[in-house]
Amino acid sequence: MNDPASVFRALHHGRLPADPLVLPGPWDAASARVFEDAGFPALATPSAGVAASLGYADGQTPAAEMFAAVARIARAVSVPVSADVEAGYGLAPDELVERLLEAGAVGCNLEDSADGVLADPRRHADRLAEVRAVAGGRLFVNARVDTYIHGDPAATDVVAETIARARLYAEAGADCVYPIMAPADVLSRVAAAVPVPLNAVGAPDGPSAVRRLGELGATRITFGPQLQRRASDAVRGLADRLLGR
Repeated sequence: MNDPASVFRALHHGRLPADPLVLPGPWDAASARVFEDAGFPALATPSAGVAASLGYADGQTPAAEMFAAVARIARAVSVPVSADVEAGYGLAPDELVERLLEAGAVGCNLEDSADGVLADPRRHADRLAEVRAVAGGRLFVNARVDTYIHGDPAATDVVAETIARARLYAEAGADCVYPIMAPADVLSRVAAAVPVPLNAVGAPDGPSAVRRLGELGATRITFGPQLQRRASDAVRGLADRLLGR
């Protein structure tokens, strides 16, 4: 249980509904240290936040730069770090796992869409199974379900599609599923249908908002790039004050 991946995995289990795991998203080494010093037991990088810190638009970060950024964050702290590696940058499962482990990550987000298009769910499940097989217990695999951002509600039952994909990914070995942007009333339905922890995106508005998501079935809460964007807003405010605006 002393290895970081086991510690990170254990944080997702045995939690009370009102106490989901809160994972802030550092975008660089300095923000990672702030979150660790505040007392968070683990961190989860947001690809969009890291992209912004490196000067890229979301989804445009070269793989080498993303892995290097994750490595700097992981080196800066002593708590486990999970990495958002988008759809995996086209890397074969063995290379993806190797690069994540080299960067010091103990987990990863993998999206089931690329360039705004949903992947075939069975093909994506096969990829998740390969990643899990290569990684063994060394990586916590969080399978992001993109039906609410790239699905077509006019052509399919989005709730049913979300649940079907989540169950398929759990059966393939995903440690957690992440129906990003799913409405609050859908979270409880997904949680009841899937036998692994559920990740929900939350707003950084305090404990009550986090607790509400936990009561709806979310095991862990992440924030995407929201924390990085709020930090940028604070810097913008400071810049305005320096200019006397």
